[in-house]
Amino acid sequence: MLKDKFNKAIELIDYANSKDPNKELWQDKEHPKELLYGIRMSKTLEDFEPNASESVKLAARCQHICRWEIPRDSYEMNKVGYLKWRRYLYKFHAEKASEILTEVGYDKAIIDNVKFLLQKKQLKKNVETQLLEDVICLVFLEHYFSKFSKKYTEEKLIDILQKTWGKMSKKGHEAALKLNFSQEEATLISKALA
Repeated sequence: MLKDKFNKAIELIDYANSKDPNKELWQDKEHPKELLYGIRMSKTLEDFEPNASESVKLAARCQHICRWEIPRDSYEMNKVGYLKWRRYLYKFHAEKASEILTEVGYDKAIIDNVKFLLQKKQLKKNVETQLLEDVICLVFLEHYFSKFSKKYTEEKLIDILQKTWGKMSKKGHEAALKLNFSQEEATLISKALA
């Protein structure tokens, strides 16, 4: 029964994210951006920590659920606006996840835990929040950093890498250093960590 509940939740999360009008090309095929992101989160979590709890697995899949509904430019395009947008998104994703998990019959304890994780509470103190953050950072580094690196100056990229690194655990760092980076990306990472 629990497996059925989990699979139904994943199916509904993916259905919600399949409506993303933003597309990303991957393996010669267009995918809804947030659907692809959710799949990457689950795959990375499975590789990084196969014994993760059900709550972490659910939180990973709905980390960006329906994110396109709250575009970045709906807030001021400065640091304060960015931080407000991120804080609002944490709550937005938590509520969207809660609706789906309630619909499939999860109990309050799991729903509350998923919401807690999606709001990044007690990062560096809570083992599961840290696990989710490690996976988020690994997905960013493996799948999005390359494209990202073409948009910013070296100084800005080093700052982003240092902030990303600062959010990760030792185990996360070890996994990150095993990723397949281009020579340019590897050089940037070396500079950021120096």
